[in-house]
Amino acid sequence: MLVKYNSKVLSLLTLAVLLLFTLNSKASSNEQSILILGDSLSAGYGMELNQGWVSLTQQYYNETAQDIDLINASISGETTAGGLKRLPALLEQHQVDWLLIELGGNDGLQGHPPANIAANLEAIINIAKQQQVQVALMQIRIPPNYGKRYLQAFEQLYPQLAEQQQVHYLPFFIEDIAQQPELMQQDGIHPNQQAQSLISQKMRAVFKDLLALN
Repeated sequence: MLVKYNSKVLSLLTLAVLLLFTLNSKASSNEQSILILGDSLSAGYGMELNQGWVSLTQQYYNETAQDIDLINASISGETTAGGLKRLPALLEQHQVDWLLIELGGNDGLQGHPPANIAANLEAIINIAKQQQVQVALMQIRIPPNYGKRYLQAFEQLYPQLAEQQQVHYLPFFIEDIAQQPELMQQDGIHPNQQAQSLISQKMRAVFKDLLALN
């Protein structure tokens, strides 16, 4: 028996099928994404990009079938001003759940005023908030040869800013690694290839806690 439908019924049926498909797609997609806005510590300085901790972490997620997507927007030599300039386009290109800010080390090494660094970081946070992106701000440390006053002002701006902006504060991720010369490159600033898997393990635990908040 051949059933004939008029155009109005067909349109309603088509709409219902499309709606059902959309709902099912959203329900089955649990992917969460993190944009990492960092410098050489996250860009795999001194090694191939796929050897860095971000790539190793993504590889782990892929191998264990976890729907977590890391977008590594880290650049060696990046400053807070550079990150601020690049962020709007990055957020437009990538629809992410989280922004991890790992910036300020190069600002500190160049002796930029802590107030300027804090202002740039605050602007980065505000841009992310406007896009409904949750933010994690990582503590950054620099060598102690910049004077006690500067060092104190630089290091204190991170927890202060995180509290003021009500974003998640993260300890410096290579704190313990930096104290082990065998895990550092000759410059004493960048972790070597051996250290990357250790950083990856640590950051997987950090990401697990952050993503559980969604």
